[in-house]
Amino acid sequence: MYRTKTCGELNIKNVGEEVELAGWIQKIRNLGGMIFIDLRDEFGITQIVINDEKMQEIAKDYNTESCIHIKGKIVERSNKNLKIPTGEIEVVASEIEVLGKCKTVLPFEINTDQEVREDLRLEYRFLDLRNEKLHNSILLRAKILKTLRDKMDELGFTEIQTPILANSSPEGARDYLVPSRLNPGEFYALPQAPQQFKQLLMVSGFNKYFQIAPCFRDEDPRADRAPGEFYQLDFEMSFATQEDVFKVIESVVPYTFAKFTNCKVDEGPFVRIPYREAMEKYGIDKPDLRNPLIIQDVTKCFEGSEFKAFEGKTIKAIVVPNGAEQGRKFFDKMGEFAVTEEVGAKGLAWVKFEQDGTVAGGIAKFITDEIKEQLEKEYGVEKNSAIFFIADEFAKAQKIAGLVRIELGKRLDLLEKDVFRFCFIVDFPMYELSDEGTIDFNHNPFSMPQGGMEALETQDPLDIVAYQFDLVCNGYEMASGAVRNHDPEIMVKAFEIAGYNEEDVKNRFGALYNAFQYGTPPHAGAAPGIDRMVMLIADSTNIREVIAFPKNKKARDLLMRAPSRVTEEQLRDVHIKLREE
Repeated sequence: MYRTKTCGELNIKNVGEEVELAGWIQKIRNLGGMIFIDLRDEFGITQIVINDEKMQEIAKDYNTESCIHIKGKIVERSNKNLKIPTGEIEVVASEIEVLGKCKTVLPFEINTDQEVREDLRLEYRFLDLRNEKLHNSILLRAKILKTLRDKMDELGFTEIQTPILANSSPEGARDYLVPSRLNPGEFYALPQAPQQFKQLLMVSGFNKYFQIAPCFRDEDPRADRAPGEFYQLDFEMSFATQEDVFKVIESVVPYTFAKFTNCKVDEGPFVRIPYREAMEKYGIDKPDLRNPLIIQDVTKCFEGSEFKAFEGKTIKAIVVPNGAEQGRKFFDKMGEFAVTEEVGAKGLAWVKFEQDGTVAGGIAKFITDEIKEQLEKEYGVEKNSAIFFIADEFAKAQKIAGLVRIELGKRLDLLEKDVFRFCFIVDFPMYELSDEGTIDFNHNPFSMPQGGMEALETQDPLDIVAYQFDLVCNGYEMASGAVRNHDPEIMVKAFEIAGYNEEDVKNRFGALYNAFQYGTPPHAGAAPGIDRMVMLIADSTNIREVIAFPKNKKARDLLMRAPSRVTEEQLRDVHIKLREE
């Protein structure tokens, strides 16, 4: 046994006890006649005192982050440190040994506020994970996972694992392909989600399924999206409607947030916003409801306007109460933001409605008395407000206005503090136009269209809405879900509109197509994202800070050095020959 106690559990009541401790040297101080070591483990820090001359001779060569074992007696400290739980005591060492020596020079300081380059941290992730904040985030993740499992069990769900080696299917992102050694020329695909398997479980007669599911998508990384792999709380229910799924999410998600944060958490039922309304009011399908600003369409106000930049365009406006108090520099900076490549605006028009009732700045000369009156009466523009205008093609104007709204909320510090605001975005379009102008699925190809077969046969595909929804929290997509298409005829018709014939459906989704011939119950489900959930609860903006061994921004694992080249022999085993570029 290397320890009888942990470094974090000792207190004044333990004085006089003999103890064995093991951990890492956080700090070492040689005061000549005495050496002090701050010994750290996962549970806390205890001060160790070495006053034996022989032990001091050995300990003077110790390096920080070396792993050691000590025996000693707990005594009361003369100079107490009440900032830490063990600050009233210290351990006078009688024996000491090194369990694992650390190199003299660390690649970076571990427990410090100093900025360290992320790629270096990821290369030495085993050291980085010793950092108290990061370490605690991983421990928090474990507690959240347990809470989710316990809650799903309480709600009557059965945890079932589904395969990792699966088939390739078009589900919105590129697949990761795995060559088969036993079946030359054929490939498995890592599942983008357990979508087909969980539907097959419903056909198999299971009532409620869930799992903490690993998902694999070959997507570009972002600060809020882990590249390659991520985890979700995947669940599905037989004989369920969209309302049933909402109730599960409203039971599990706010409960988990409230358990692990001190912030105010929205309780169910959550606000429900149709997709088209979300795009109109917020310019995005994952609105941050902490931001009070709303986008309005003021196109009709400027019909016949002499301002050529607005001619023939959709015009969106964002009214900022008290915005007239901002100086010219603020408006110029917002204009610079709008024309960045990321936003894509040609410009950002603005005016101030001053306290005395006059209109000033920006495009004030184009705001006629008639336009001014219309903006005040129909769009609620009041004195001391500022208005930002975005003019472009309809969809682009929506997108740009959405990004401007977000930026205004940040720069003006308008976001509600210490709160998690949830909403459901509902009624997603079933289809959308691809970049090539063809009809493609907008969201999830396995969703049930509202109106069923009649909608597919009689409506313009771009007007069809599906029983699809997203859960949004503070501007982040937290979950996607849907009522599933369980009718094979409707399934074939839905894919036909997207350019797939029945043979394509049989080939790509053969298991589902075949299973649906044998009495399929209506079913529905969703999949809250665990990594993003933990990120928000941990008050982080970087998803890599809540994953033990993440990939970097280029989807590389710098610790394990993956992806990497493999040997020619390994390639031959799986019948692959690399083509030189």
